Amino acid sequence: MLIRREEPADVPAVHAVASAAFAKPGVPITAEAILVDQLRTSGAWLPALSLVAIGPQGEIVGHVLCTRGHVDAMPVLALGPLSVDPGHQRRGVGLALVHSVLGAADAAGEPLVCLLGDPDYYGRFGFRTSTRFGIVPPDPAWSEHFQVRTLTAYDPALRGAFTYAEPFDNL
Repeated sequence: MLIRREEPADVPAVHAVASAAFAKPGVPITAEAILVDQLRTSGAWLPALSLVAIGPQGEIVGHVLCTRGHVDAMPVLALGPLSVDPGHQRRGVGLALVHSVLGAADAAGEPLVCLLGDPDYYGRFGFRTSTRFGIVPPDPAWSEHFQVRTLTAYDPALRGAFTYAEPFDNL
């Protein structure tokens, strides 16, 4: 499996993978696929942090992205959505994508990455409940599901309320 940056020609395949990964009966296009499309055209889009996983036949089997978020006025990253084609799930694709995007974010000098997700899944990557770092989730009901992964450039003085890019408000 190869992990590489998303290219313009990948957009339809990324949309299809996101729709398949989050498919619900009777819903042809998922909110996650629409979110990725909206993020791509927003000021929060960071092309270097939109990665695809290439399967054995050269097809796109997964996608992950980080976009610009903020803790108070300080720029940080928001991870997600993470999408893996259902036929390739539970084969390490998501693991490879998350490790790759965290490595790229760290190499870019970003201080931390926030996400809303399953603590059991994301804990393996070093994500911890945001409140341990003094970072307040956008919705208090998210509690332990809103998590932070600090990176090399992290400064413990970075504390406050997290805000996602505007497209997340449309969910």
